[in-house]
Amino acid sequence: MSDIFLLHCAGRTGGEQEGEGRPQDRPRREPFSALACLPASSGALQAQKAWIEKTFQKRECIQIIPSKEPNKCSCGQIVTQHPAIPSAATINKGAEENAQIVPLDVPQERWSVLKHTRASPTDAYGIIEFGGGGHVNKAMYIRVTYDSKPDNLLHLMVKEWQLELPTLLISVHGGLQNFDMQPKLKQVFGKGLIKAAVTTGAWIFTGRVVRHVGDALKDHSSKSRGKVCAIGIAPWGIVENKEDLIGRDVTKPYQTMSNPLSKLSVLNSSHSHFILSDNGTCGKYGAEVKLRRQLEKHISLQKINTRLGQGVPVVCLIVEGGPNVISIVLESLREQPPVPVVVCDGSGRASDIVSFAHKYSEEGGLVTESVKDQLLVTIQKTFNYSRNQAQQVFLMVMECMKKRELVSSRGRTYQQRHP
Repeated sequence: MSDIFLLHCAGRTGGEQEGEGRPQDRPRREPFSALACLPASSGALQAQKAWIEKTFQKRECIQIIPSKEPNKCSCGQIVTQHPAIPSAATINKGAEENAQIVPLDVPQERWSVLKHTRASPTDAYGIIEFGGGGHVNKAMYIRVTYDSKPDNLLHLMVKEWQLELPTLLISVHGGLQNFDMQPKLKQVFGKGLIKAAVTTGAWIFTGRVVRHVGDALKDHSSKSRGKVCAIGIAPWGIVENKEDLIGRDVTKPYQTMSNPLSKLSVLNSSHSHFILSDNGTCGKYGAEVKLRRQLEKHISLQKINTRLGQGVPVVCLIVEGGPNVISIVLESLREQPPVPVVVCDGSGRASDIVSFAHKYSEEGGLVTESVKDQLLVTIQKTFNYSRNQAQQVFLMVMECMKKRELVSSRGRTYQQRHP
């Protein structure tokens, strides 16, 4: 898989910058030298802290709006843990732990981020210390609102976290479900991802495929001193034990033991940085989507080769995934300039559907009636969709295939050669 990453990188960056040498030969900054770890005066540290708290905010729901679940607000928070007093409903506190919303006889509002949340300075940033296994991994983190400006986020990463601007951005999507990857495919995926990151000086953005990306990073760190820059961009509201991260410019221990009964997710200890996007919801995905897309676009516009005027190339890597991942593929291909897409064939669901269409489509993205029927049946079975729903996904896949020259499929060919 690594060959396709390097091919895209070489094809879009135009080679190494004059006088800079290979990315892996250039000195890299220490990733944990921000804020309290910086060799700077207390005045400079206070200025950095003030800038962060002035620039970045959190969001909290301020009004309980009844939901389909009687013990929860529409924001997803349990009523007894909600900070606000309801105005359009009352709470039956017969049993405090099972308190429920009793709707009053008035029209119900639809919950919205803009109307029912309040922004205030962020209260969670610093360093996470992941315990366990006899070795402590550290990661920088920050809680920010979902509508944070991408230029401020990049300033944080480059100036405050002291990261080098990447020469390649590998954006990994998919894997919302806790899916299993076949051992051989997982090995190819991991080696290709790490080799691409190390040899090009790349940043890896992840969202929901944290387990398989994390396993690859963990395997790399156990064999090498070189640290890969892996940045997790996730919703604050789905983080398990997020209360443990509350604090300004702090170092916080974090336990990665997950609760099997919880729908929340633990942070993966093999990442070097976390940007936790907050829209005031709890237990819901989506807060990170717009923020991540805008940040990736902003990074792609940064000039890494001033002589040629070239920006940071971006590669979209798809692993497994649901229907939303097919939307991400289409959005990537429609970007200006378009973002090349690498599909991990054999990882399941959306990835296999896109890979199948890529393999059997002709120039211009056309497919035969037989292939169309196979795709429709596969989409229906994979996502448990009706024929009409499957038709909508099929049309999206066909739109992707109109730019099939920008799509590469990797993975299953390896399995076929190595049964």
